[in-house]
Amino acid sequence: MTTLPKWTQDQMAARVAQDIAEGWVVNLGIGLPTLVANHLPAGREVMMHSENGVIGIGPAPAPGEEDSDLINAGKQPVTLLPGGAFFHHADSFAMMRGGHLDLCVLGAFQVSAAGDLANWHTGAADAIPAVGGAMDLAVGAKRTFVMMEHRTKTGEPKLVPRCSYPLTGVACVSRVYTDLAVIELTPDGLQVIEIVPGLSFEALQDATAVPLRR
Repeated sequence: MTTLPKWTQDQMAARVAQDIAEGWVVNLGIGLPTLVANHLPAGREVMMHSENGVIGIGPAPAPGEEDSDLINAGKQPVTLLPGGAFFHHADSFAMMRGGHLDLCVLGAFQVSAAGDLANWHTGAADAIPAVGGAMDLAVGAKRTFVMMEHRTKTGEPKLVPRCSYPLTGVACVSRVYTDLAVIELTPDGLQVIEIVPGLSFEALQDATAVPLRR
């Protein structure tokens, strides 16, 4: 497998954070998306929501300042900004299902050219299902962004013509942020918004299983 220039995970998170607008209510999924909270531009007011019943989440706490009672849905310690609140799990899911989130950022095993999302199970017999609130988030939020590696550890593309894993949501993903590029999913195809410096469009296309547009 050819070695390609890549964004780091923090660079990917900073790129996602760049596209989060002032005043949005945002849910960050487990895994890579949790890094986004650490890269929001100073002074930009964004309300971070977690399905376990928290809104107003701030950056990760400094080492030694963790509060075991203050965690996100991935059980990671978080901080709470002024005005933040706790509420019942059912109320949190009502927010998600009721269309009150402007954006969710999720990880993925696969995203199809049609915007279908597969992120909860690989279908392997020994894999542990981990759907959590992903199905509710993917279809309940006004926008769904995916943050993921462009290829698997064995070099298989994760942007595919059709998902081979069980679906989380159908036609729900609007934009994908990988370690190689930012790609918009449009009715006319996959539009490349940005490519990691040093990587050609042709090399990006070779690493992707679906046609891309400049």
